[in-house]
This record gives sequence, C-alpha cells and structure tokens, in this order.
Amino acid sequence: MNRVLALENAILEVIREQEGRIEERDESLNWESLHMTSCARLAWLMAEERDVDPELAACAAAVHDFGRILTGRQEGHAEAGYEPVKEFLTATRLFEDWQVEQIAEAVRHHSEKDRTGTPLMEVIKDADVVDCHQYGIPNALDGPDRKRRYHDWANRHALGF
Repeated sequence: MNRVLALENAILEVIREQEGRIEERDESLNWESLHMTSCARLAWLMAEERDVDPELAACAAAVHDFGRILTGRQEGHAEAGYEPVKEFLTATRLFEDWQVEQIAEAVRHHSEKDRTGTPLMEVIKDADVVDCHQYGIPNALDGPDRKRRYHDWANRHALGF
C-alpha cells in the first residue's frame, strides 16, 4: 500500500497547487481530496473481489478525476485528464510505463459508465459511482447505467437497495 499512499500524497500536492487558480469549480478541492482517498479504498476492496491488482486499482481510482482537479470542470474531465495524468504518473517514478498507460486509460474512460472496459476500468467506474452515492452527491445515480452499477454492487453485498 506504500505506492498508494505515496501517490495520494503527490496528488494532495497538486490539489494544494490548484488552490486559488480557478475561481469557480464544479467540485471543491476538499471534495476532490476526500473522493480521491475514498475511491482508492473502495477500488482496493472491489479489485480484490474481482481478481484485479488491488494496488493498481487503488492508484487508478486515486487519480481518476485528475482532469477535474486541473480544469475545475466536470464536463470532459475524463478525457482532459488523460495526458496530464500520464505526465504526472511518470514524474512520480512509482510506475512502469505499462502501468502508467493502464491507469491513464482507466482515467480516460471512467465516465463511460454505459460501456464495458477492461477489468481495471470497471473497478474504477464502480468505485466512483458507489463513492459518490455514499456521500450523497446529487445525480450520483442519474442514468440507468449508474443505477445498474450501484445496484449490482449493493446486491452482491446484500445491502438490499
């Protein structure tokens, strides 16, 4: 888990650097910090259940909203995060090139809740939906694909929603 913590600390530095740079953000930087760590924990647990590398999943979940952290905007943030997150991950020197690419692709496609991607992408999408719902984010379950993802997860864990 040391790589996850190291990555989260590096992201917190990026978040601190963003303070005051964008006057109006779609989500606060406080939310970005909370969502990053909470999604990473959920992704670790979900990855263990699905035979996906839990450390890689937690790292991908931690950076999945990198585009929104940088731009302040929800719209288009997944694609906007692709290149910057590759640069960021490479600069951390925590990952091999193939891992950087897998994480960056998960970032790029995490908003496509209606499409099936790699197992890593699916973990990130599900962790994102569950985390947003558990914190009461408006519109967290908007759309049939988000609802399906949440209900599938809840039913697997006998939450009965």
